[in-house]
Amino acid sequence: MIETDALVIGAGPIGLFAVFELGLQGIATHVVDALDDAGGQCIALYPDKPIYDIPAVPVSTGRELVHKLMQQIAPFKPTFHLGQQVSDVERQADGRWRVTTTRQQQPCQAFLTRTVIIAAGVGAFVTKELKVDGLPALLGRQVFYRSAPPAVCADKQVIVLGGDGDAVANALALARTGPDQAQSVTLVHRRDVLQASSDQLTELAALRQTGKIHFIAGQITAVQTTGELLTSVVISTPEDQTLSLAADVLLVCLGISPKLGPIAQWGLAMERKQLCVSLETFATNEPGIFAVGDIITYPGKKKLIVSGFHEATLAAFAAAALIHPEASSVLQYTTSSALLQQRLGVLPTS
Repeated sequence: MIETDALVIGAGPIGLFAVFELGLQGIATHVVDALDDAGGQCIALYPDKPIYDIPAVPVSTGRELVHKLMQQIAPFKPTFHLGQQVSDVERQADGRWRVTTTRQQQPCQAFLTRTVIIAAGVGAFVTKELKVDGLPALLGRQVFYRSAPPAVCADKQVIVLGGDGDAVANALALARTGPDQAQSVTLVHRRDVLQASSDQLTELAALRQTGKIHFIAGQITAVQTTGELLTSVVISTPEDQTLSLAADVLLVCLGISPKLGPIAQWGLAMERKQLCVSLETFATNEPGIFAVGDIITYPGKKKLIVSGFHEATLAAFAAAALIHPEASSVLQYTTSSALLQQRLGVLPTS
C-alpha cells in the first residue's frame, strides 16, 4: 500500500500539467497510466504530428510537448506507475480513497490517497487483443502483447502479428544478430501494407530479401498446442488459403484503443460517458476526486489541450486546499515567490 496526498490518473499532457501545479503547491504526486510511457494521446496517436495551439509555442510535435512537460515537472520528482490500469476506487472510513490497479488483468498496486485527479482523456488506452480460443492460457509464457522478454525469444521461432511501427520494430529487433536473436521471425499482417517509418520499412525490406524476416499476409484464426505448449498458429490468407505455421512464441502488436473501462463503476456522476464536474474546482460529486481534460463535460466545454491546462490548474488548487486547509490562500507567482522558486529548484532551499 502506497500512501500519498495526491494521485493523478492519466499521464497525458493534462495529467502532467496537474502534477506541475500540485508540485507548486508543495504536494508530491503519484501518477498511474495504462500505457507503458508517459504522454497519453500525444505519444500513442500522434507523436510526430505538429501541434499549433500551445501558447507561446508556434509548433511542437506531440513527442516534443511531452518531453517539455516532463522537464517542467522534473523538480517535483513524481512517481510514475506505468502499464497499470486503475480498476477500483473506494472511499475509506477516514475520508481517503483506496485506489487499486491491475496489469494485464492481474492485481498490481494499491494506493491510499487523500485526493485523486482523473485526467484520463478519452479513456484508458488498452491493448487490442487477439480473440482466439486457447490464447489466454498461453499469456505470459509463449504469447505476449506489444513486447516480449528478449530471453524468451532467443533462438526460437517467433511470429509477430501486426502492421504498425511497434510490430515492425519488434520484428527487426528479433532478427538482428545478437545474443537475443530469434531462430526465425515471421511478420503476419492482414495485407502487405505496413504503417511504419521509412527507415523501418527500408530495413525490413532488406531483411525480407535476405530471408531473415518472412512476411505472410493473413490473419491468425487459431492456435495449436501440444499439452500446454504452443506449437503452431493457423493463418487464413486473402486467397482463402489456410496455413499452419510452427511457432514457439507469438507476439501480438495490434495497437491500442481508448476505453472508458472501470471509471463507469466508480459511482461518479456522468453524462454521455463523461464525468460531470464543478466549474469552480473541477470536483466530481465525490469529495476529494477531481477530473480534468477530455474525460469531463460542462456547459461550454472545449476538448482542447489549452482548456485542459486551465482545468488542471484549478483542480490542483482545490486539491491543495483539501490537503492543507490551514495554508494561506494568498496567490503566489513564480515570477516573484521565493517559495515557489525554491520548489522549482531556481533558488536554493534555506
